[in-house]
Amino acid sequence: MFTGIIEGLAKIVRIEEQGANRTFYLESDLAGELQVDQSICHNGICLTVEGIEGPTYRVTAIRETLLKTSAGGWRVGDTVNLERSLRMGSRLDGHLVQGHVDGTAVCEARADREGSVEFTFRYDDRFAPLLIEKGSVCLNGVSLTAFNVSNHTFTVAIIPYTYHHTTFRDLRPGNPVNIEFDLLGKYVQRMMAINEKAS
Repeated sequence: MFTGIIEGLAKIVRIEEQGANRTFYLESDLAGELQVDQSICHNGICLTVEGIEGPTYRVTAIRETLLKTSAGGWRVGDTVNLERSLRMGSRLDGHLVQGHVDGTAVCEARADREGSVEFTFRYDDRFAPLLIEKGSVCLNGVSLTAFNVSNHTFTVAIIPYTYHHTTFRDLRPGNPVNIEFDLLGKYVQRMMAINEKAS
């Protein structure tokens, strides 16, 4: 479990194909603090640390992850957001994030708002019931508040600190991001669907 508060960045330095899977070698200042078998959130995707060597560590994304997230398009030289798993008793500064990406959204626009940067995204309308005005949404592992929500688009505002310390600084219209909707909304939707079938 994560909170959507980014701790650092990692740069992809090597990629290896392993059948239908893909192993990523990443370089990060956090590598020395990691342990094998730890769950680390990479741009919103929960991946397991398999090995560490100096400032570099490796993780593997399976076929399902490569197909349903932006990981399938990651290349050497790309940078990803990192967050280690939540410790029991820690402050929950963002919102509860599983690292189980629901799909991708596409950046449609970015606008400088004299102190913040607004990004508008288009997403699959089948997820519309899971997104509400001023509700939480996780984009590339970052906990954010959605506004101007419609069945197809929504906007988020990025404060300067987040902009300069995450991959949002490099995000441009046309780029995909991983999106995870609020866990509570998913359970509510599931319960409503079950009740409708039962009635």
